[in-house]
Amino acid sequence: MTSNLLKSGLVFSRLKQKNKTPFEKLFDIFKELITHTSGDFDEAIDWLRELDKEYKLTDENYTIDDFIEDLLNKGFVKEEIDTGGQGGKGIGLTAKTEKLLREHALKQIFGKLKKSGHGNHRTKQMGSGDESNGELKSYQFGDSIEKISVTESMKNAHLRSGIDEFKLHREDLVVEDSQHKTQMSTVLMIDISHSMILYGEDRITPAKKVAMALSELIITRYPKDTLDIIVFGNDAWSIPLKDLPYLKVGPYHTNTVAGLELAMDILRRKKNTNKQIFMITDGKPSCIKLPDGDYYKNSVGLDDRILELCYNMARTARRL
Repeated sequence: MTSNLLKSGLVFSRLKQKNKTPFEKLFDIFKELITHTSGDFDEAIDWLRELDKEYKLTDENYTIDDFIEDLLNKGFVKEEIDTGGQGGKGIGLTAKTEKLLREHALKQIFGKLKKSGHGNHRTKQMGSGDESNGELKSYQFGDSIEKISVTESMKNAHLRSGIDEFKLHREDLVVEDSQHKTQMSTVLMIDISHSMILYGEDRITPAKKVAMALSELIITRYPKDTLDIIVFGNDAWSIPLKDLPYLKVGPYHTNTVAGLELAMDILRRKKNTNKQIFMITDGKPSCIKLPDGDYYKNSVGLDDRILELCYNMARTARRL
């Protein structure tokens, strides 16, 4: 059996775990904790110390304090003025870590993505696009000269005129066909209503991870796209990309209508033809804002009044 496996080219060996430094081991855990604590460094470190007590993550050669010092020295965190009124100094995340958290979420949710070309969306439209599809077509006025297939064009001329009276005519020319690649405008909606942590169930952390993963996917794989991020509770408002790790649930109901309204307002200002809305939520809409500025709320069951407005808004969004 061994000889047969060798002949087939299959080689089996024991799994070799990648050797990680004490810092790398703790940093993997820290990235999870800092996401759960919405960027609260002190709380994340408190949790890390508790885990260390139970699972012996460190020893006398490398302690949690050493880890904190390395985080500062490596530029993953920074000292900043405490804005809580205490007048002291706190520790916050740097832009470097915010990006790392998005990349970490991307790997967790989408796995290791293979590298692609320019990162644009393909369409079914043929023509003078910028990516070859492997097909050939007759040359037409306006086609790029660089895309002329010399070998196939010469072959056509030879078949038509023969080798003795070889002449290349325009009708012999063929070019590599290509596909158009298009741009997309995306709005990402994230529910931060109270139900995202209701009954002790943490739904906001996986929601943040999905949002960070999707955002990182769009900005890295589709760099020509536009991405806007909004959160919604009783109302809806835009947030910058860097704020995703810090999202927290508030004492809000779920005003899906307000979120869709803002998303459509944003997309109407975009010049791209292709537009889409991604909504991350845990359930039903439970709130709308009335013309007089008051809120109509109903958390019990599905409210027909709220639901109808939500459906109407969704139908309008599909026509953008």
